[in-house]
Amino acid sequence: MIENFELGDCVQMKKPHACGSNDWTIIRVGADIKIKCSKCGRIVMMDRVDFIKRGKKLLPKEIKS
Repeated sequence: MIENFELGDCVQMKKPHACGSNDWTIIRVGADIKIKCSKCGRIVMMDRVDFIKRGKKLLPKEIKS
């Protein structure tokens, strides 16, 4: 269950996407959350409550140099 998140965070969901990836990037935050699959690029929008329930954990941010 994910509690604190913000725009641009990478998250791991409990169930994998049809392409096989569990990793998503948050691209919109509000009453609804929009996430983008890291593997295939599919965009999904869901309610904040559903997102919090279906999310497994926040992935560490990569350091870009």
